[in-house]
Amino acid sequence: MKRRLSIEEYTEGVLSGNRIILSKAITLVESRRPADRLLAMQLLERLLPHTGKSYRIGITGVPGVGKSTFIEAFGLYLIEQGHRPAVLAIDPSSPKTKGSILGDKTRMERLSMQAEAFIRPSASGRSLGGVAHATREAMLLCEAAGFDVVIIETVGVGQSEVLVKSMVDFFLLLMLAGAGDELQGIKKGIMEMADALVINKADGDNQRAAEQAKRAYENALHLFRAPENGWFPPVLTCSALYNQGMAEIWHTLLRFREQTRQNGYWEKNRQNQRLEWLRFALQEHLLEAFYRHEAVKNKLPALEEAVLHNRLLPQHAAHMLVDLFLKQQTEA
Repeated sequence: MKRRLSIEEYTEGVLSGNRIILSKAITLVESRRPADRLLAMQLLERLLPHTGKSYRIGITGVPGVGKSTFIEAFGLYLIEQGHRPAVLAIDPSSPKTKGSILGDKTRMERLSMQAEAFIRPSASGRSLGGVAHATREAMLLCEAAGFDVVIIETVGVGQSEVLVKSMVDFFLLLMLAGAGDELQGIKKGIMEMADALVINKADGDNQRAAEQAKRAYENALHLFRAPENGWFPPVLTCSALYNQGMAEIWHTLLRFREQTRQNGYWEKNRQNQRLEWLRFALQEHLLEAFYRHEAVKNKLPALEEAVLHNRLLPQHAAHMLVDLFLKQQTEA
């Protein structure tokens, strides 16, 4: 068996930027074993003073929009500007096998070979919102390791693709032109949350269609309510394949950071995100405690059987289990 690293080895390794230990630390925070969770919490608390200095960027978009190609081109541009990008790429898990391909390093081959970059694919598992259950923890580890831009690539746009917004500073939505009715092709809620819309693959014969889509999205955005942060989301075009438009996108992110720091939104948003993380953790721990409870485990199979054969409403079964759990907690 491999020797287990000590808390000191984890701490020193992450702070020194050791990629192997950083990868092991992310595996540790992703583990659901009780012993690993305790060690992970101790590690994160030690590293907390060394976090919070990166630019946290969430990137989402419909399947086929070229997220990986874009992130690779953008990451290489950031390295040219003297930055150290870390990419947390979330792959969807199969509802049948629970497995994931985790092929992002293969899709970002050039970026993965750069000494200044770090790419970590993770499976979404049972988590909603387009992220993995330990994405926040992995982000803090990357910050402690010295990466000053942390990019979270989500699994793709969907109705639950909102959680990433609660853990990043800037939410970038990648779009395609010529893929049908642009204004109907994506949920309004995602567009309202985006800090910038970027139309990818604006090259060759598609360049004219990209410009038309840009105007359509700009007109649509004017119908939305003014954002709380005072920033009006721009619509940009780029070609990740030909490395075009990366400078303009980065300058947009820099302007956003400067404006929101000046008006106080940047820090307010970070504070709200820490509270959101607390609420998320509470829900997760309460749910686990509920399913671990002996009385619940004993009663659950019979109630599932009753629901299965249409003898009991699911809502009624849920109320019975929760009442049982709370009663046991009160008596204890």
